[in-house]
Amino acid sequence: MRSTLFRVLALILTVMLVLTACGGNGANNEPAKDAAEKSDAPDNTASDTDSEPIKDLVYPRLATREIETFNVLYSQNSSDFENLTNLVDPLLEVDTYGKLVPAIAKEWGTEDGGLTWTFKLRDDVKWVDMNGNEKADCNAWDFATGLEWITNFHKNDSNNTTMPVEMIKGAEEYYEYTKTLSPEEAKALNAEEGSRFIETVGIEIPDDYTVIYHCITEKPYFDTVATYACLYPMSQIMVDELGGADKVASMNNENMWYNGAYTMTSYIQGNEKIFTKNPLYWDKECSLFDTVTVKMVESNDVAFQLYQSGDIDYATLTEGVVKTISGNSGNEFHDYMVPDVPSKHSYQVHFNYDKNKEDGTPDTNWNTAVANTAFRKTWYYGLDLKEYYKRLNPVTPMVCENNFYTMKGLIYDSKGTEYTDLVREQMGLPESNDETMARLDKSKFEEYKKQAVEELTALGVVFPIETDYYISASSQTALDSANVLKQAISNSLGDDFIKLNIKTYVSSLRKEVLTPRIHSFGIAGWGADYGDPQNYLVQEIYGNDNAFYSASYSYINNITEETETNKDLLAAYREYTRLVEEADAITTDLDARYEAYAKAEACMLDNVLILPSYYDIGWALSKVDNTSKMNAMFGIQNDKYKNWRTSVNGYTAEQAEAFKAKHDAGK
Repeated sequence: MRSTLFRVLALILTVMLVLTACGGNGANNEPAKDAAEKSDAPDNTASDTDSEPIKDLVYPRLATREIETFNVLYSQNSSDFENLTNLVDPLLEVDTYGKLVPAIAKEWGTEDGGLTWTFKLRDDVKWVDMNGNEKADCNAWDFATGLEWITNFHKNDSNNTTMPVEMIKGAEEYYEYTKTLSPEEAKALNAEEGSRFIETVGIEIPDDYTVIYHCITEKPYFDTVATYACLYPMSQIMVDELGGADKVASMNNENMWYNGAYTMTSYIQGNEKIFTKNPLYWDKECSLFDTVTVKMVESNDVAFQLYQSGDIDYATLTEGVVKTISGNSGNEFHDYMVPDVPSKHSYQVHFNYDKNKEDGTPDTNWNTAVANTAFRKTWYYGLDLKEYYKRLNPVTPMVCENNFYTMKGLIYDSKGTEYTDLVREQMGLPESNDETMARLDKSKFEEYKKQAVEELTALGVVFPIETDYYISASSQTALDSANVLKQAISNSLGDDFIKLNIKTYVSSLRKEVLTPRIHSFGIAGWGADYGDPQNYLVQEIYGNDNAFYSASYSYINNITEETETNKDLLAAYREYTRLVEEADAITTDLDARYEAYAKAEACMLDNVLILPSYYDIGWALSKVDNTSKMNAMFGIQNDKYKNWRTSVNGYTAEQAEAFKAKHDAGK
């Protein structure tokens, strides 16, 4: 396989995004571009209208999306990332097409198929304080310090550890070593030259502006990992200034250091945040706002009111508002309703296979039912979610249809085939249409319902099966959606079969519902951390405590004793896990890798280990051209306020369509 160091190896967007490699059987056949080149994306900083651009943006966020930590290395929440991506920069970022482009790393590449990755850093990146005053240079040692933090058990509470441990040589060994130490001993460690970390972990710092990572096996997608939090930098000088690891854990906007496009000059919890342009930001050619004020709002209806009054520059629209505007051509916003930025998450129904009742005793009735393959297949072939989609998008609801686990648009093979189409082929699933869900099949539903009733009745299951679904007690929107879901289950599956109980939690889904395991199922989404199907499918494997959904939603790992009731369920999970492991072992032929992962995903869906539910695609009023935003199908950069095209007058649907056409033509 031929490869050249410091070539872009990963992403070319065909419809949304294409994963490429460094030559070889799985590579995109378009020649790689010099990584030091600027993106060939069109200039999205200037307005195509007569209106002037916005200098001080005001952007809404739901109050439920409050930031929880200022340490990007610690967080695993999108509500944190949408803030922190503006404050701290990584090795690489993406352009409006999702293509990898330089950030702190100006050049990068591999010469051995992804076993070793070298990143050459620019030498003009500065750490600054909240007010933009220079604190120190940002160099290669900061990336070593960041990785040490991630792989130190007592510093990071195992957050964001999975990828480095599974990808980088010696990372797991160092992680396990720190577990043997006392908290005080572990927190005293660092990544200085000659340290235990440097001697153990596969990271080299040959000079102040070169970082080399040594992977356990070939990782042709490793450069996409460089957009995620686990490879972000941290300054040891800042750690020392703050007073050690515990102080870093509790740092805030006033004492943290910044190397990103903005600093956060004001933070009022639950109210607003003010981002101010970093005067020493390394990217002198980019377009930034002077300030971005993030206003926390109680609901999207409140956001709409603020948009009407001119107090904010963007508003995601609720079902009722969309119906009101779209149904009245005389409405002042009728011509200004535009497609919202689609969420980069694929949402699924995650069954709980080890459910407890609220008194802490096992819910045997539900556990027996959900372990039954025919029972789960009734959900797959019978549950019509079209009315539920209308809650998200009352104008074009079927764009929300999801029939897969992996997010559409994440990767493409060398022929340009999108990965989920490979899954579709494996399953023999028809193409989606604008009328009905592709997977619905009345005859199969009736067949599996009859089979499930017969088999479960023989096992003592009582019908209708009580099914508990939990939502936030304070969210009217969640309640409205849950009622629509309840009606959909009733209409599709039958009140004689399943009874959905809508229940509530007060403040913490994790503490009140998931940890005590009292949910029958939960609906949750996953956004990619890096550009490979593994990032999705590994979250559901059997017997791995780091598999997020297996460990914290489905609790399948709790089912260790094989019984007559659960043997088919365990067999399906074991087969699925075997197929995922087989796919991961294929590292040099990406086409073969994607085919193998598609086979694994088809196994997951054929056995309905999870149930794909929806994509979040709605409508908005916007003074921002959404095509000018970073299109990050992985990593944490979708909400970076950089190079955004804006208009103080807002954009019409016609203008938005023209922007999309121009953007698509540039692909």
